[in-house]
Amino acid sequence: MFAMSMSQPHISQRDLRMRSREIMDAVERGETFTVTRDGQEIGALVPLRRRRRFVSRSEFAAMSRNAPRVDVDAFRADQDAAFDSHLGDPFER
Repeated sequence: MFAMSMSQPHISQRDLRMRSREIMDAVERGETFTVTRDGQEIGALVPLRRRRRFVSRSEFAAMSRNAPRVDVDAFRADQDAAFDSHLGDPFER
């Protein structure tokens, strides 16, 4: 099928052209390939990272247990310091 190396499979530019659907299906499943031309590495095909949109309640709770405690007064002071309390016309300054 594909030539294997220590890190990831190598595919020639010709193989990519001739078997693009098969190779792209493999990339979609999470496989990564190094593309070669005349035996020289010229690029890589890697799957895009997809962000998860949902985190379960138990997973969120587990992550939250290790989070540092928030000092509410210090947090509010930081917000107040960052907020521009001047609510006038910004072009008149």
